[in-house]
Amino acid sequence: MSINERLRSLRILMKDKGVTAYIVPTADPHQSEYVADYYKTRAWISGFTGSAGTVVVTEDDAILWTDGRYFIQAESQLKGSEYKLFKMGIPGFPSYMEWLKDNLKDGDTIGFDGRVFPQSAFEELEGLFEDMDIGFKYADDLVGEIWDNRGEIPKSDTFIHEVKYTGFIGKEKIQIVRDIMEEKGADYFLIGSLDDIAWLYNIRGRDVLNNPVTISYGLVSMDNAYLFIDRDKINGEVEKYLRENEVEIIGYEEVVDIVEGIEKDSTIILDKNRINRWLYDVIPDECMIIDEMDITTRLKAVKNEVEIKNQRNAYIKDGVALTKFLYWLDSNIGKIEITELSAGKKVEEFRQEQELYIEPSFGTISAYGANAAMAHYSASEDSNAVLQEKGFYLVDSGGQYLDGTTDITRTIALGDITDEEKRDFTLTLKGHINLNSARFLEGTTGYQLDIICRYPLWKEGIDFKHGTGHGVGFLLNVHEGPHRISSVPNNIALEKGMVVSIEPGVYKAGKHGIRIENIVVVDRDIETESGQFMKFETLSLAPIDLKAVDPSLLSQEEKDWLNNYHRNVYAKISPYLTEKEKTWLKEQTRSI
Repeated sequence: MSINERLRSLRILMKDKGVTAYIVPTADPHQSEYVADYYKTRAWISGFTGSAGTVVVTEDDAILWTDGRYFIQAESQLKGSEYKLFKMGIPGFPSYMEWLKDNLKDGDTIGFDGRVFPQSAFEELEGLFEDMDIGFKYADDLVGEIWDNRGEIPKSDTFIHEVKYTGFIGKEKIQIVRDIMEEKGADYFLIGSLDDIAWLYNIRGRDVLNNPVTISYGLVSMDNAYLFIDRDKINGEVEKYLRENEVEIIGYEEVVDIVEGIEKDSTIILDKNRINRWLYDVIPDECMIIDEMDITTRLKAVKNEVEIKNQRNAYIKDGVALTKFLYWLDSNIGKIEITELSAGKKVEEFRQEQELYIEPSFGTISAYGANAAMAHYSASEDSNAVLQEKGFYLVDSGGQYLDGTTDITRTIALGDITDEEKRDFTLTLKGHINLNSARFLEGTTGYQLDIICRYPLWKEGIDFKHGTGHGVGFLLNVHEGPHRISSVPNNIALEKGMVVSIEPGVYKAGKHGIRIENIVVVDRDIETESGQFMKFETLSLAPIDLKAVDPSLLSQEEKDWLNNYHRNVYAKISPYLTEKEKTWLKEQTRSI
């Protein structure tokens, strides 16, 4: 079926069910950022494949909302359909809830699949329409009913993440959680977030591409810890490990029965942003709810010394893989045909050679020339550009290793570049260095630091429409909260042990895209009468292309940072290279 034919089928079903407006979010039952193919209902109904967006369908309208990372991609993928693009965060475009408020009337009904719709969003909708006679239907997955050959919910094997990587066994983590529950006066902690569950119980899976999690729910009380999961995914070794850590295994769908049976005067901690309406609806009305960020979210964000030690090792291996790729690219450009897709595949091949490697940590962004102007571009057979000996090539990639999760972006001059391209690259580098070398007071948030990175670009009237930095998991999701570095307000202080990216960029439609990304870990710096100051330790190790740098735009301090960084890259990476690769890397990391 074409996209418009799918819309027609959905509207017929909506009419049968008495639904006026149907909402299709980008979500699974656990509010994951990246979802298994089975849950890609928004992509199927709209044709837009980006990782973020919401669709609303009525009898007369079909609208997609997405953010600045995907404007160009969405405009391209929606062509030929009746969908309209509403740009999130741009003046003149209402949010999807505001649009519903402006366009619905008394007696209308809003529909959505309650299993993939967060309780927080449902309550926001209820509050928005409290002065109107609007009904809600959330029992049915209408897109699923018309989706032929949908496939099945994934059932990958679950495996143990050993204590030599994690630093703590599951039982120890559960006790830390119980101590916090006791402080808060809570009887239960209900968890819907897949990476939180994986972290707490030290288990991993392959249910979601690039995200080593297993589809499940978790529930912790003062006496019991439950894992709700398809039993077919648990082998004898994992079952024994969970039993030793006093975790009871129960069927995935049985979470409803257990939650429904919670004592009626209990206090439950949960995050309404991560618990779906379907599950929340069965909690006994008499229970008291403490709605706050999952206890485990903050705990897993602060990496312990064992995790950080492992993560450093993972970034050496990852740096070796990326450096070998960059050497290969430099040696072969113009000699053999290299496309965006073949280059992305080659990056993966070099990572596969590294010990403890599992899979990419996200879909590689391999973008040449104007394609890189789309910040989250994904090469396809239709768009697959051939790399030439001119202009920029951007590669944003990462890996999942047993000893860590990696993410790094490099932009490479494949030959001649324009003065504008060199200037934009150097401004991006200035922003990166500014933040990477910053000293900041303990208690500072990423929101407060964001301007440090953007300022060199802002001075020249340039901005980038994405966050400056995201948290990174440990053999978990490459995007991890609760901390971030962004112009969007966030009150989470950057603590010692938090891992975060620094990734400014310049994106000019029809011309080029530039991004320089390193991952850093927060550490303590000097302590003075003003208090404890913090700093960043850089984990990522790969050369930054000096061919694209205009040294006249760099201060001496910025040159010193770059030279010191490159000395560290050579020292850490060169022992694992061939002689030819070492010679090449020596030139790439020369002092300027």
